This record gives sequence, structure tokens and C-alpha cells, in this order.
Amino acid sequence: MFGKLLNFLDKILTFFEEWTLFISVIVALVALFVNVVLRYGFNYSLAWSEELVREVIIYTTFIGCSAAVKNRSMIKIDASVQLLPKFKMPLTFFSNFVTIIFAGMMLYYGWLMVMLQYRTHQKTIIMEIPLVILYGILPLMGGMMLIRSIQVIYGDILEMRAAKGTE
Repeated sequence: MFGKLLNFLDKILTFFEEWTLFISVIVALVALFVNVVLRYGFNYSLAWSEELVREVIIYTTFIGCSAAVKNRSMIKIDASVQLLPKFKMPLTFFSNFVTIIFAGMMLYYGWLMVMLQYRTHQKTIIMEIPLVILYGILPLMGGMMLIRSIQVIYGDILEMRAAKGTE
């Protein structure tokens, strides 16, 4: 039952990650391309395209964190695992536990930042996007990383059980 729930969440999160990353990067590339053509072809520059690209970079970085947890591509130091292969699983679980703590902190403090931006009604300088929308990525990323970390831990537990069953 729990595995089916995690598979269902995996499909939803994968769809969300892939399409939002694809669409946001395409929008940023088009905005940059148009800005370059206008700047060098017509000696005119769009001020908002640079702000848009900056916000897309921030957004894709945070959404990419969730995808990195899923693909097990988080930055890690694996020298200790190579020196002491018996500690691979405990170190993997410790790494996932630290990721869960980080995800919880992003949920909590990200929510506090969203509430602060909601109360102050701040906007970006050029495009005047409410910062509450931009800061909303923090708790979203924390929740997605939390779900992805639970999926990874569940997969590791199943893998460990399967390895013990074949011995």
C-alpha cells in the first residue's frame, strides 16, 4: 500500500518537475534570445528579460533539488564509502536523514518567509511579481524533497531486504 502511494506520488512529482523545468527554461531562453536580437540588432534592450532569467534560475535550482534527490545525484563525499564499504548503507541512511532535516527546515522557514512576504506585499523591481509567489518555491521544494527522500529511503530498505533474502 505504502509502495503504491509512493509510486503515485513519484509519477505526479516527476511530471511536475519535468514539465515545469522544461517550460521555465524555454521561456528564459526565448526571453534571452529576443533580448540579444533586440540589443545587437536594434540597439534596444529589454530590462525585464534579465529579471525573468534570474527568477527562472532560482526556480529551476530549487525544483532541481527534488529531482537530484530522486536521481541520487546530490553532492556527496564518497571517499569514506570507498574506504569502508561495510558502512555504505549506514552512511546512505545518514545522508538521507540529513536531507530530510534540510527539507523540514525548508518547509518551516520557507513558510515563515512566505508569510513575511505576504504581510509586506513586496514585489520585484521591474516585472512587479509579488515576492510571495517567488518565495513560495521554498516550502514547495522542501515538501518535494521530503517526499523524494522518503521514496529513496523506502527503495533502499527494499533493496536491503532483497539483498538479505538472496544471501
